[in-house]
Amino acid sequence: MKKFTLALLACLAFGMARAQLTPFELSKDKNYSAAYPEVISYYIKLAKANPQMKLINYGTTDVGKPLTLIVLSRDKVFDPALIKKQNKRVLLINNGIHPGEPEGIDASMMLMRDLLKKNALPKNVVICIVALYNIDGSLNRGKSRINQNGPSAYGFRGNSRNLDLNRDFIKVDSRNTIALETIINTWNPEIFLDNHTSNGADYQYVMTLIETQKDKQNPILANYTSKTLTPELYNRMKASGFEMTPYVESEDESPDNGIVSFLETPRFATGYTSQHNIISYITETHMLKEFSKRVWATYYFMQALIDINERDAMLIGEVKAKADEEVKNQKTFALAWELDTKNVDSVTFKGYYAGHKKSDVSDFERLYYDRSKPFTKTIKYYDNYIVSATAEKPVAYIIPQAWGKIIDLYKLNKVAMRPLTHDTTLDVEMYYIADYKTGTRPYEGHYLHSDVKLTPTSMKIKFLAGDYVVYTNQHLNRFIVETLEPLGVDSYFAWNFFDSILSSKEGYSHYVYEDIAAEQLKNDPALRKKLDDEKAKDPTLAKSGSAQLNFVYRNSPYFEKTYLRYPVARLLVNTKLDLK
Repeated sequence: MKKFTLALLACLAFGMARAQLTPFELSKDKNYSAAYPEVISYYIKLAKANPQMKLINYGTTDVGKPLTLIVLSRDKVFDPALIKKQNKRVLLINNGIHPGEPEGIDASMMLMRDLLKKNALPKNVVICIVALYNIDGSLNRGKSRINQNGPSAYGFRGNSRNLDLNRDFIKVDSRNTIALETIINTWNPEIFLDNHTSNGADYQYVMTLIETQKDKQNPILANYTSKTLTPELYNRMKASGFEMTPYVESEDESPDNGIVSFLETPRFATGYTSQHNIISYITETHMLKEFSKRVWATYYFMQALIDINERDAMLIGEVKAKADEEVKNQKTFALAWELDTKNVDSVTFKGYYAGHKKSDVSDFERLYYDRSKPFTKTIKYYDNYIVSATAEKPVAYIIPQAWGKIIDLYKLNKVAMRPLTHDTTLDVEMYYIADYKTGTRPYEGHYLHSDVKLTPTSMKIKFLAGDYVVYTNQHLNRFIVETLEPLGVDSYFAWNFFDSILSSKEGYSHYVYEDIAAEQLKNDPALRKKLDDEKAKDPTLAKSGSAQLNFVYRNSPYFEKTYLRYPVARLLVNTKLDLK
């Protein structure tokens, strides 16, 4: 009887241990990535057995399912406000933004179980994990990444609206993005990690890394990441057996002649989080390495990031607070950047010989990598960027309430703003859009604007009760300025939020306006001179009667003042306002 009891207990223990194994671990060839139902089911079972873990659902994604956040708190405190009061750090890890790059999904399941099993949750860090972000794409399961070595099946890059969610963080077209930005602005993490798989060249590394570009990052945070956090991550990954290199992006076919630091502008997850002064990283495991190695490399990276976060918890809190305070008082903000090709760094790189041979498909020359010829050499690393556009912050921006999506997004991002209590006429600076270029093909559902030229104009504008005043004395100033200044590479103007101002709404019948225009020119010598001067400068105008009539119209009181006028005002002088 005693032997039977011991055998039964052993079987139960084996069953429980096996129940805690992930679908990846249970697969024979370790080439399987958990499907969405398996991911959620696994975490539900794990949470039931561990009170230090909680699942919290946020919103509804485009496919109709909630976005699930996994929270691990050693003290069983799951209130983000209380966690901040306790002076604990928050680490947010995002998985499956591109479901065809699923290593983070499987590695997170294993790592969270192991931290719980070993009673090794950090004391000063609460870990938040988005179990699987692009649920839509994950449900569209198959094989769509022809360049990738496993797993046996995985999700599709686009979500159910065919949006690339890692291009959606400013325009926010997807309900997935609303849910994730709710998480970010509720939990206010100090560090953010987005797990990915690379495309591109062949080389020896399993893991590559993108960090917030140092010339774009707040200098206080850049000093800590570049001198302490990032070097330590590289050291620990090397010790784990997964030596790491910067993300391999090259201007040439192969990286032999140098790699370029990736500039994650605000449309990307880490570009958006850096606007919030969150230290941000992207892991990019190498697509051609075995899936199991990619999963374990991601596992060890996350473990290293957690450990360093715990070690430096107080320091990280201090540098984040200092960065927030500096941004509150910052006057000039960068809006766009260009690669500095003259100021070049170097990096030791472990690659493979790249050559060319005749293609069996086209009979033309094709690139190939020879893994029998590995090399280690120093290559150029273009890791410096120059600011190419800036803006001086005003005292405040005034956003007319008519532009409701902006108001909603600012509320989502917890930007401090207050509505006017009554109609108010103010002296402000308004921009007129003097010129811009627009892409000829849609990009993520939009025709992006670029090369914007502005004509700043001082004028009196009547604002209505309920229009919003956004003062630039807050730690979200980067987000505010980069979205509201039209020159911003990912501004709301660039993403077509204001396209209705780019077309006029009124016009005239030529035969009617001819008599009115003649009277205008007769009674306004200055207008007549202006027309004559323009005709002398512009032969096309001089040869066209209709163009001259239109010139008079555009310089008349009848022409609509709102045409090409950017509707967000810049309040340059601190003025007492009645606000709710």
